[in-house]
Amino acid sequence: MTNTTRALADFLAELRYENIPEAVLDRCEELFLDWLGSALAGKDYAPIPIFERFALLMGPHAGKSEILTLRTSTSPYFSAFINAAASHVVEQDDLHNSSVLHPGTVVFPAVLAAAQAEGKSGREFIVAAVAGYEAGIRIGESLGRSHYTIFHTTGTVGTLAAAVGVGKLLGFSSDDFMHALGSAGTQAAGLWEFLRDGADSKQLHTAKAAADGLLAAYMTADGLTGAQRIVDGKQGMAAGMSQDADPRFLADQLGSRWALTETSFKFHASCRHTHPAADALLAVMEREGLDHRDITAVVTPVHQAAIDVLGPVNEPSTVHQAKFSMGTVLGLIAVHGKAGLEEFQTHALKDREVAAFRRLVTMRIDPEVDDAYPSKWIGKVEVTTQNGQVHQATVRDPKGDPENPLSRTELEHKFQRLVGFSGAVDESESKQLVAFSWELREVDSIPMLLTNA
Repeated sequence: MTNTTRALADFLAELRYENIPEAVLDRCEELFLDWLGSALAGKDYAPIPIFERFALLMGPHAGKSEILTLRTSTSPYFSAFINAAASHVVEQDDLHNSSVLHPGTVVFPAVLAAAQAEGKSGREFIVAAVAGYEAGIRIGESLGRSHYTIFHTTGTVGTLAAAVGVGKLLGFSSDDFMHALGSAGTQAAGLWEFLRDGADSKQLHTAKAAADGLLAAYMTADGLTGAQRIVDGKQGMAAGMSQDADPRFLADQLGSRWALTETSFKFHASCRHTHPAADALLAVMEREGLDHRDITAVVTPVHQAAIDVLGPVNEPSTVHQAKFSMGTVLGLIAVHGKAGLEEFQTHALKDREVAAFRRLVTMRIDPEVDDAYPSKWIGKVEVTTQNGQVHQATVRDPKGDPENPLSRTELEHKFQRLVGFSGAVDESESKQLVAFSWELREVDSIPMLLTNA
């Protein structure tokens, strides 16, 4: 048993609401609203109806936990399963840079499902979510950069983060957390190969991570034991899924460094690896007064992971695949001024000007950008214009990063755009959900969030 894993488990067991700084509580509420908007934006968005039909076939038709997209209830397992899939599909959910983990899309679905089933308060909900973020981020960091080359960290590490969040709601001891991590880690999965086909199975990564993490926690509560060295053991996750793992990250500054506050909000509706370059292109076009027709070439210097994830997508065949195409994202930015949900839905595949711009874009590895990653995601572009001039721009803190965050007003506007895109809730319900999020810590028990659920 490693001291670092035990230190993490001890921290999780001892974590109390009173020990969490106000800034962390505030940010947790903000991240919850951001996640909730992403989940509701996934209503009717392919392939989410397939997940819903599976849950209706396999799960109970009523229960104590909510399916947000269907306004109905089911078991905690299938609630977490669908809400996690829905909250990841439009690519607007949060991301933590140095772990390359989307914590919200796995932690909140599991914690919401369990909190509703167990009648937990808003404060208990927040503590559980904080625990899931803190554990998941550190475990992701411990697996190193090499893990992300093959494995989608949100699918793998997300399973453990979800288990921790639910375990905290269930009042786990340090020993319980060790067992839950073991049972969650042995289920962890998620491979990047889906990108080459534009396949839908990425949503299985988050659905299974949230649901299987919840499974691990509930079964631990009933006495199931798990591997005690699931992360760094001789046949554990690091041994099988990493070449540069460092278990010291598991206990990094526990109680003084709050990794939840380092999590970034997504501004553009695309893979996070495209955001720094998108911000840099916006900056240079605004600064130089450029129209997309003025541009003959764009080179974006990037980190290696951006090439690994975005490189396979040259000519996207689906809207979701287009979100992993650097050329498409920059084409939407150049031609339409933004890369939001509506722009992707309307222009990503059918707009000839966007398609033409896509072919002007080239990625290349950049030592400065690559060395800074994953702690910093630097955006650079080199734009060549019709008259032969080359203009450059660098963005060191993309919009949504902790150093350049979205304000609560901006988050409310983003939430309204997300729910407006899907039509999942009306204006009155939207306002109620925003108010609920800002008052989350005062709620006596987590209710069904939609009126006819």
